[in-house]
Amino acid sequence: MLRLEDLTLFVRAAALNSFSDTAREAGLQPAQVSTAIKRLEQTLNTRLFARSTRSLRLTPEGETWLPYAITALQTLEAGFEQIQPATDEVRGVLQIAVPSDLGRNMLLWVFQAFRREHPALHLKILFSDQITDVFKDPVDIAFRYGNNDDASFVALPLAPFNRRVVVAAPSYIARCGEPKTISELAQHDALTYALRGRIYDKWTLSLDGDMHHVAMKSAMVSDDAEVIRRLAIAGEGIAYKSWLDVSEDVNEGRLKIILPQYQGDSVPLNMICPHRKQLSATVRLLHQAVKQRCDVLQSLMPE
Repeated sequence: MLRLEDLTLFVRAAALNSFSDTAREAGLQPAQVSTAIKRLEQTLNTRLFARSTRSLRLTPEGETWLPYAITALQTLEAGFEQIQPATDEVRGVLQIAVPSDLGRNMLLWVFQAFRREHPALHLKILFSDQITDVFKDPVDIAFRYGNNDDASFVALPLAPFNRRVVVAAPSYIARCGEPKTISELAQHDALTYALRGRIYDKWTLSLDGDMHHVAMKSAMVSDDAEVIRRLAIAGEGIAYKSWLDVSEDVNEGRLKIILPQYQGDSVPLNMICPHRKQLSATVRLLHQAVKQRCDVLQSLMPE
């Protein structure tokens, strides 16, 4: 007979590719996880993992069975939520990882309002442009830009239609002129973002289905997205930013969209959770609060 605990450990081990990391996450010893997997394999009469001293990977049978195991756990979790008594109290500690620019200039105000609404809740907010590992880092949820191609964690959509826009301050435009074409844009000073040594100085813009990759010359480079935004507002150059990061600056006239007829890269925003067990009432309510704010800003995004 299948044990629910064994099924859960199988799914987590498949996501983490490690019995040790799975044990650490579950508060168990690695030997206990190994025993649970062996017990599950005996019940199914098939081998689920190919093990060696240096690697762990699913067998073809394990890969076939994994989506059914995930679906079974999700169904049980959904049923469990349906029979839980309703409660309006939100309490405890919620640890959040958020990109620097987005966190400081949009989400911080949402977090403040949410905390005032739920005074028994304590928030620990970690600002960083480094991609948080929600399995290993001490966070409950993370906000992350980009498409979700990783099925090992849960991604709740917040702003699926968010895009990058090219922006500059009125002071920069007055001093250096406003580029009207792609070729003119490439001649201007760019404020470029860097992550892990890679400088993002190739900007992608599309018009009527035609893609243009613009090689920009960096006037200033930073690994902090908030610094790039501040430099743009100060008139130091042209920046290529997520609409959510600069929407208020554009609406209040601190920045102006350059080449508005072009569309920048798609950068949807999601709330990331390691697994469905962490989709608590608190997390769901915070997701709703953030999504409401994102919906307002997306409605103002130029088409």
